[in-house]
Amino acid sequence: MPTLSTFSPTSATVDLTALAHNVSEFRRRLSPGCNIMAIVKANAYGHGAVDVARALLKQGIARVAVVSVDEGIALRSAGINAPIVLLGPLFPEHIEDVLAHQLTPVISDRTVIEPLAKAAAGLAGPYPIHVKVETGMGRLGLSADEALEVLTTHRLPASLQLEGLMTHLADADGETRDQTDRQLRQFHRVLGGLTAHGIRVPLVHAANSGAAVRCPDAQFSLVRPGIMLYGYHTLPASVPAPDLKPVLSLRTHVAQIRTVPVGGSVSYNATFIAKRPTRVGILPIGYADGFNRRLSNRGEVLVQGRRARVIGLVCMDMVMIDVTDIPSAAVGDEAVIIGRQGTDEITANEVAAWLGTISYEVLCSIGPRVPRIYQGA
Repeated sequence: MPTLSTFSPTSATVDLTALAHNVSEFRRRLSPGCNIMAIVKANAYGHGAVDVARALLKQGIARVAVVSVDEGIALRSAGINAPIVLLGPLFPEHIEDVLAHQLTPVISDRTVIEPLAKAAAGLAGPYPIHVKVETGMGRLGLSADEALEVLTTHRLPASLQLEGLMTHLADADGETRDQTDRQLRQFHRVLGGLTAHGIRVPLVHAANSGAAVRCPDAQFSLVRPGIMLYGYHTLPASVPAPDLKPVLSLRTHVAQIRTVPVGGSVSYNATFIAKRPTRVGILPIGYADGFNRRLSNRGEVLVQGRRARVIGLVCMDMVMIDVTDIPSAAVGDEAVIIGRQGTDEITANEVAAWLGTISYEVLCSIGPRVPRIYQGA
C-alpha cells in the first residue's frame, strides 16, 4: 500500500463527542422499549461509515442500516459485527454476498423471496429478513394487501424468518401530519392482519429522524434516525427540535494570495470582473471535493473569523475568495467551509440554502479524497 501524505490542506473533522450528544438527545424523545437502528448509509452522510458505526455501537446502539450490499460488506470487512440491515433493493445477484456477510435484507419485491429462501435452505437456521410495506412513499415495498398475502396466506418459506416489518414515511417533516397519519393507518392494518394470524414481528419500524421526534405513535419497537445523529433536522418551525450539535466541520487553507486589478477576471469564463483592486485567496478545494459549483459567485467561507465571498467559477480542485476586506489574510490561513471560526459559524443548512437544497446533500457530497479526522469520544 502506498504511503499517504501526513498533511492535507483540506480536511473534514468529525466530532464524536457531538455525535454522542445527539444520540443522547434523540434517546430522550423515545418511548420506553423503543430502540435505535442508526442509519450510516452514504458513508454515514459523508462522516465516514466505519468510524461512525464504531462510535455508535459504543453508545449502545445495537444495529445499523445501509442501503447497498457494498456498504454492508465494507462495515463487515472493518470488523463491525453488529446486525446490519440493507434498506435498498435486493437483487438475486446480491444473495450470495448477503448470506456470506450475514447482512439482513429488506424484502421490497416478492420475486426475490424464492431465490433467497432457496439459498438460505442449507443454513443452520432460518435467515432473518425485514419486509417493507409501501404505504404512500411511492417507492420500494409491497402494498398492504400484497404484504398480508405473502405473510399470511402463502407464509414465508421455512428457511426465512420475519424479523422485521417496516414502512417509510414520506412527509414526516411536512407542515401537517395528514399524510403520515394515512400511512400509519395502512401500516397498522398490516400489523393487525399479522396479529390476527398469530404472526409476531420482533422489530417494527417506520420513523426516521423527524417522525421519531414529531410522532411518538410512529416509534413502534425501533426507529431509524439519520440526519439528526449528525446534527441537523428538517422539522417545521412549529415542532420543537432536539438540542443538536453539528458533527462535521470542513476546513481548508489559503494556498496563495494575488491581487487582481480593476477589470481583471477570476476563474473560467470571466464570470467575475474586479471593480476594485481585489485580493484573491486561492483555496485547494473544489467541486471534486464536494464544494458545489453552484456556489460560484455566491458562497462564503470564514477567514480570520470574517466572511469572504466566493468569486468566479468554482473549479474542480480550486476555489477563489475575495479577501480584500481582510487585509491581514495570508497564505496558510485556515478557511472554514462548514463550521465555526471566531464568533461566526457556517452550517450545512446555510450552505444548503445558498444551493437551494438540504443539508443531507451538502454533507453527503463531501468527496472521498477529503480525509476525515476523528476527535472526541
